[in-house]
Amino acid sequence: MKITVKDLGVIKQAEFTLGELTIICGLNNTGKSYITHATYGLLDYLRSNADFEILDNMIDKLFADGSVSVDIISHKKDISKYLKDASENYSKILHMVFAGNTNLFNESALSISFEGTETDPVPDQKIRMKLGTAERTVLSIQSAVNGDALEVSLVVDKSSDDVPPRNIIKSMINDAMGEAIMNTLIPKPFLASAERTGAAIFQKELDFTRNRLLEMLGNKSVKLHPAQLLGKFSGEYPIAVRRNVDFIRDLPNITHKESFISKSHKEILASFHDIVGGEYKVSKNGEVQYIPSANRHIRLSLVESSSAVRSLLDIGFYLKHIAAPGDLLMVDEPELNLHPENQRRIARLFSRLVNIGIKVFITTHSDYIIKELNTMIMLNQGGERLHTIADREGYCRDEFLSPEKVRVYVASENLIKLEGAQRKTRCKTLIPADIDSKLGIEVSSFDNTIEEMNRIQGEIVWGGK
Repeated sequence: MKITVKDLGVIKQAEFTLGELTIICGLNNTGKSYITHATYGLLDYLRSNADFEILDNMIDKLFADGSVSVDIISHKKDISKYLKDASENYSKILHMVFAGNTNLFNESALSISFEGTETDPVPDQKIRMKLGTAERTVLSIQSAVNGDALEVSLVVDKSSDDVPPRNIIKSMINDAMGEAIMNTLIPKPFLASAERTGAAIFQKELDFTRNRLLEMLGNKSVKLHPAQLLGKFSGEYPIAVRRNVDFIRDLPNITHKESFISKSHKEILASFHDIVGGEYKVSKNGEVQYIPSANRHIRLSLVESSSAVRSLLDIGFYLKHIAAPGDLLMVDEPELNLHPENQRRIARLFSRLVNIGIKVFITTHSDYIIKELNTMIMLNQGGERLHTIADREGYCRDEFLSPEKVRVYVASENLIKLEGAQRKTRCKTLIPADIDSKLGIEVSSFDNTIEEMNRIQGEIVWGGK
């Protein structure tokens, strides 16, 4: 999956491929967070705003025969056109993603493309949708046996007053088509933004929902179906902040769910608990609490807890309750408030997540995270000597990382040829970093800074002798 970016913040033009583990490094103010938030918004938009053409004759056939088969494969053949149109529509609302001035995003654009078998159908994708009440179904949509079509059935008599309007039926078929195609093509993103610590503390004060709903309902010039009220809001805060607050607000409901990690990979949760030094709970009155491993009789509120506890909260609840294979976990600056030892541990946690099928996307300034990931890559070469080192240093095989799964980009200035230009221009872009199975990831900005510090300190210590 390749994403192309143009005129986004300080980034003039760039493209990058999402790997199983995607890392963006660079100095401050080089566009890393812009790339992260824009990518999250694009993936979320593509999954939740599917707009496939549902022909009127299909609805006519449904009313005439009581059922109709809607071909998935033919719609998927047009996926390139759909992605192009959807990306263009998304680019027009980038100012809403960032809650910024419209003029700052007039020329901004994101697009997404796929290669080869990435767009092949997923035969085991099962769709089941029903319209009606708990006692009575009026419309049913489900996958065909071979998975290449949707079977739509009108369960009530077509002359009945319970027959849903045509536009509702079209909307449901479109949603089912989106789930069958887009939800298998585009990973479900979960973003822990750099603002997550503040969102955890001030969730009650930053209650946007009421204001957003009132804003939309008060706009008489806009016609909205009730289903459209969910997830399509404008506001004073970037979408990343709003989603973090919404996630924390919904924790009492989220904690009733159990992720596949909770069921099948409890060792990963144990590793996370070691990093955070305890575990999270939601009390009966909905308050998020932290229970330290050193004293399980203590219940601390988020205000009473450390900044590290607050910065890891979103990730902890995501892993335990909602993570699913194929997801994309996006973390802006995972090193936030973490001691170097825990920065190394979080890198190892990311490696384990990649190896169980969760994609990970991070931006980082942390040399500790990069170097620990290098260790995972180098240990992956195998052999008796490296296995001996791994066992001695406490590394497990589940943490080893194949270099083919990793993509690293450095946000920096470089000479590139802009679209439509004859000559190269020096501007901010993303530069792919080299990844070697023996030496790991090469990020010169970190190495240069460390070498400069060592040089200065060496001269201080030895310069007079």
